[in-house]
Amino acid sequence: MDIATIIGLFGSLALIIGAIAVGGSPAGFIDVPSILVVFGGTIAVAFIMFPLGTVLGSMKVGMKAFFSKAPEPIDSIDLIIDLADRARKESLVSLEKANIDNVFLKRGVLLVADGTEESLIRSVMEIDVDIMKKRHRTGQEVFKGMGNMAPAFGMIGTLIGLVRMLQALDDPSAIGPAMAVALLTTFYGAILANCIFLPLAKKLEERSNEEALNMELMTEGVLSILNGEHPNIVREKLNSFLPPSKRQER
Repeated sequence: MDIATIIGLFGSLALIIGAIAVGGSPAGFIDVPSILVVFGGTIAVAFIMFPLGTVLGSMKVGMKAFFSKAPEPIDSIDLIIDLADRARKESLVSLEKANIDNVFLKRGVLLVADGTEESLIRSVMEIDVDIMKKRHRTGQEVFKGMGNMAPAFGMIGTLIGLVRMLQALDDPSAIGPAMAVALLTTFYGAILANCIFLPLAKKLEERSNEEALNMELMTEGVLSILNGEHPNIVREKLNSFLPPSKRQER
């Protein structure tokens, strides 16, 4: 579970609710028609912008912001060094029996063990990286789209409230509720966009970048093994993917 996402999401909502509670009763900020206009309208428009399966799948993708663990490049480097050492001591063919959990890395290692050319291995692995990025980008675009639409529906709700208010100028008791709808829809739209949808889209983008970096690291490691490079040289090369503070010594 990603603690930072949990803290950020619930922390921002808690601060908003706390500010409301300090100033008065939170009940005044709850309006069912406003919720229907903003939240319902935003979800409905998402089905116009994207296919049904994409929108439904994005809900599952969104959970990665909370429960997906970022890959550890150091662990990948250690595994690749072990594989490079094994290949030098035994042979490339011996890598077929290596216990590798990561599907992407295992695929590359098996290509090496099969004697595949370097250019073909690089091409296959780079295609995997590109396809992964495109797949993840689809889920990100759904949340970005909803983040852009939520304030728009807040404005639509505001216009609805203003029209109702103008229609009820001869009834002072109806002006207040109409104005509440006008203001609360903008409020809800801003919260959905800036506290939920857009931050989740950004977190998913960061997760995708982290995974892509780890896959690129694995690609270079696999090609280094293919070329028979010394494990120490492989480590120095792969350390370039890490920030200086995390780089390992020989």
